[in-house]
Amino acid sequence: MVAAGILLSRLVGLVRNRVFAHYFGTSDAADAFNAAFRIPNFLQNLFGEGVLSASFIPVYAGLRARGDETEARRVAGAVAALLALVTSLLVLVGVLLTPWLIAIIAPGFTGEKREATIRLVRILFPGAGLLVLSAWCLGVLNSHRRFFLSYAAPVLWNLAIIAGLVAFGRSRPQYPLAEIAAWSSVLGSLLQLLVQLPTVAKLLRGIRPRLLRGSAQVRAVLHNFGPVFVGRGVVQISAYVDTVLASLLPGGAVAALSYAQVLYTLPVSLFGMSVSAAELPAMASAVGSDEERAAYLRQRLGAGLRQIAFFVVPSAVAFLALGDVVAGALYQSGAFTRGMTLYVWGILAGSAVGLLASTMGRLYASTYYALQDTRTPLRFAVVRVALTIALGYLFALPLPRALGVDQRWGAAGLTASAGIAGWIEFLLLRRALNARIGTTGLPIPLAVRLWVAAALGAAAAWALRAAAPIRQPVISALVLLTVYGAVYFSVTHRFGVPESGAVVRRLRFLRQPS
Repeated sequence: MVAAGILLSRLVGLVRNRVFAHYFGTSDAADAFNAAFRIPNFLQNLFGEGVLSASFIPVYAGLRARGDETEARRVAGAVAALLALVTSLLVLVGVLLTPWLIAIIAPGFTGEKREATIRLVRILFPGAGLLVLSAWCLGVLNSHRRFFLSYAAPVLWNLAIIAGLVAFGRSRPQYPLAEIAAWSSVLGSLLQLLVQLPTVAKLLRGIRPRLLRGSAQVRAVLHNFGPVFVGRGVVQISAYVDTVLASLLPGGAVAALSYAQVLYTLPVSLFGMSVSAAELPAMASAVGSDEERAAYLRQRLGAGLRQIAFFVVPSAVAFLALGDVVAGALYQSGAFTRGMTLYVWGILAGSAVGLLASTMGRLYASTYYALQDTRTPLRFAVVRVALTIALGYLFALPLPRALGVDQRWGAAGLTASAGIAGWIEFLLLRRALNARIGTTGLPIPLAVRLWVAAALGAAAAWALRAAAPIRQPVISALVLLTVYGAVYFSVTHRFGVPESGAVVRRLRFLRQPS
């Protein structure tokens, strides 16, 4: 259900990005909007889903597992009150300090581009506060195993932006249209929150948000919150450094990086986030002796890693070998040209380096959170971010000059360097957890079979493209990606990969008449 909700919202999100690309391409207005969106998005990510999942869900789910529903409701209300208070203050401060924030996040922006970015940030900030409260709803719903609604709710946010662009896209210049998209984003944030509130209110049975003093359970949430908050902040600093570096590259780099990010975060969200989100409440509810809990966590972690790898390995190979097909089908329209498609492909190819590590790392982090250990993932996140910043600078700026390639390809260096750092973080997370609960990880024979199957699928798609080239991007993607997927599933089934058979059985079950 998590995957279904994420898939629905991400598909609509891809439509939103295609509409945005149609009207903006990689123009200065596109750079301004994408840079502006990162600043209030910082607030959302600091206080949003990831942090609340790590700090709130283990405590809340643990109380419910022990049958203490009254205390669980009191904790939920206290967390809601704290979030509302803190985010309101931060939104106000953020709006007032916007010009100084722009100087930090996009120092390469000047003139009209900079002024437009300031206006956009001030519009977007309140929407970020609404999305933080929406993430609190998600935490409650997930703890009650109500997964679909919370992950499908962003559909409304995407639809609001699409509606604004389509309604005014032909009649407004690009900078005013970007402001319309920003106001539409705020409206969509409100809708995303409102659609979840009735179910949350019903589950919590008349909850009254209020600050609680002296509650041990609230203190536990805050104790968990601190390290995860810092960890998310460190990760966000890395994302902002990427934006800063991209703003120093030739025009269009910030927008192209954002277009690629939508694509390479899709498998991370669809497979990594879905598995991690579904497993966290279950892991946090584990009871028994230390040995029994460790065995239970190993079993759930192993199954989750296999699920993730089965889908993420072909995603990484597709970005590397067929990234132009994917980007062209989604974006190549209107102001978005074939040259822009190839540029986004290069950035996607860089992201393939660490896609598997980043996705599996999410599940390892969730396992630590289930153990109410938020400090270990924080330490390794700091290492990853430090490496990402250092390698990102080298790969984005000096390396293209040393190789004699166009400086704009430094954007691909940013994603590749992040992938290398992601692998190091993943290895550190696995080693520390193995010392704590026993041996975990993806079996090497399975990994080899998955990579071979994906490579054979890519080879088949390339052979077909060479024999019968298709110029229309959408039709080309439908044909080539269908061939790629069919070969991958066929080969993995032939190799006896259990996850392939499970997918086939699930599809057959869904096709059966009720």
